[in-house]
Amino acid sequence: MFYVYLLQNTVTKETYIGSTSDIKRRLAEHNKGGKKFTTRKEGIWKLIYTEIYKSSIDAKSRESKLKHHGSGKHQLLKRLKNSLGT
Repeated sequence: MFYVYLLQNTVTKETYIGSTSDIKRRLAEHNKGGKKFTTRKEGIWKLIYTEIYKSSIDAKSRESKLKHHGSGKHQLLKRLKNSLGT
């Protein structure tokens, strides 16, 4: 299985979208630090939303659409307004 996920930092409230084949490992990596975009001095990254795909190609395509097409990300954030800590 392949996952498209949305994380939110508990302090800065920033969001991050990614994809992986191992969601638990990937979340641990985000919180361990070392990644330029997700390294923060404060807060931790919390998993807010996940989509599951059988195909890695489908997951990568969805991740790209969410990251690079503002309307896709905007609609997702709108749907999750009560789940996101703002």
